[in-house]
Amino acid sequence: MKLATYKNDTKDGELVVVSRDLKKCVKATTIAPTLQSALDDWDNIFPQLDKLYQALNNGDLTDSFDFEEPACASPLPRSYQWADGSAYVNHVELVRKARGAELPDSFWTDPLMYQGGSDSFIGPRDDIPLGSESWGIDFEAEIAVITDDMPMGTSPEKAENHIKLLMLVNDVSLRGLIPAELAKGFGFFQSKPSSAFSPVAITPDELGPAWKNGKVHLPLLSTLNGKLFGKPEAGEDMTFDFPTIVSHAAKTRPLGAGTIVGSGTVSNKLDGGPGKHVQDGGVGYSCIAEVRMIETINTGAPQTPFMKFGDTIAIEMMDKGGHSIFGKIDQKIVEYSIP
Repeated sequence: MKLATYKNDTKDGELVVVSRDLKKCVKATTIAPTLQSALDDWDNIFPQLDKLYQALNNGDLTDSFDFEEPACASPLPRSYQWADGSAYVNHVELVRKARGAELPDSFWTDPLMYQGGSDSFIGPRDDIPLGSESWGIDFEAEIAVITDDMPMGTSPEKAENHIKLLMLVNDVSLRGLIPAELAKGFGFFQSKPSSAFSPVAITPDELGPAWKNGKVHLPLLSTLNGKLFGKPEAGEDMTFDFPTIVSHAAKTRPLGAGTIVGSGTVSNKLDGGPGKHVQDGGVGYSCIAEVRMIETINTGAPQTPFMKFGDTIAIEMMDKGGHSIFGKIDQKIVEYSIP
């Protein structure tokens, strides 16, 4: 099943069911007014939404209309919780190596995670307003899952049953602000502004065999200023699968329905070492920071600039037939003006 949230005059938008080919949709507000309300009563609401989804795909509905991605908010325009992991330890290893720090052995057995701001997500086709280019503007292409109500202490083996939906993520990062924040020993805050999610959230079965062992086995595509920047395989080099990182998030607290848990930046190794640009025969990268790290390791200094006002980033995932699965995150960096 594929679900989206159309913008309206409320903060939470209205729920629509979207056809498998992303061409048609139908309002689902008589079943559940918002995606959050559907998640709050998922066991009862899901069968009704699924029935509507099947009718939509069969062409049986007279009230369906063309699906327009620019009309979408993020599937959850705001959520009770957004926790981002770092399941691709290759990415973390490169970050630390670039600044001459060793990777602790525990990073391979105990997932990293931070709690992000979840009160205001950006729409997948909306501009990203930021106050200064000097902040080191970067994108991070990721995958995220949404859970239902999940008890504290849920094991990884049971956690997969609580994963109800998947999305793509642009976890916007301000690299110039991160070092000073982390030096305080209290984690990210100003350096992690609002994130954006794909137009559509999907149930895991929509991925077919690409959803296996708690991972998505497809390339994640990032296009920076119209040029392919990265196409890493999301199912490769993922040290911690989604059930493991979701279970990690629930170790000391229950997770409420609508909790979003991210994978962290999707990152692949190449022959056991750092990756290469797409134009050099590699799979590229899912953020600018990673290529800058590799440049620093290889030449002593980064060469690739961070994003500037007017730059664009698109993030998308295709099935084996070349069809978009989640729709496209497609955003422009713009200068923010205080109202």
